[in-house]
Amino acid sequence: MKKLVGILTMVIALTFGNTASAQGTIVDAAVGNENFSTLVTALKAAELVKALQGDGPFTVFAPTNAAFAKIDGKTLNSLLEKKNQKALANILTYHVVSGKIVASDVVAALKKGNGKVELKALNGQILTVMQKDGKIWLKDQNGNYSQITATDVMGSNGVIHVIDSVVMPK
Repeated sequence: MKKLVGILTMVIALTFGNTASAQGTIVDAAVGNENFSTLVTALKAAELVKALQGDGPFTVFAPTNAAFAKIDGKTLNSLLEKKNQKALANILTYHVVSGKIVASDVVAALKKGNGKVELKALNGQILTVMQKDGKIWLKDQNGNYSQITATDVMGSNGVIHVIDSVVMPK
């Protein structure tokens, strides 16, 4: 029995040890999660994959497929067209902040900022992170809210926080 426990412990250690050392970029993390397939498609259409595979660090507020499904299908399909690449890139870079901001950093900033902190997205516009009803939310410049539903999905060049709606720049 002790031998079996020892073998299992070694197998688990080797498996998780290799996973940790083979950690990919935030793009790799998104590609590896079926809930981000629409995001990955949009990143490819906007030609942002290579940029987000760079050194970073980046913090990405990543909308799930369900978040993208809240957008009218015709509008979403239009955004994925080559002629709308610039508009799509503007929307997607509104979901990215320079630097690696983990959940504990967000909580500390919210305490310091009395429940509210502003972040400058890569597109140059402001995202407001706020605490409301015991949850953490993003507020876009149009006054729309998106709840942060999961945090700290780590990549070698940053971190992903999962959101339930697409935030829109002005």
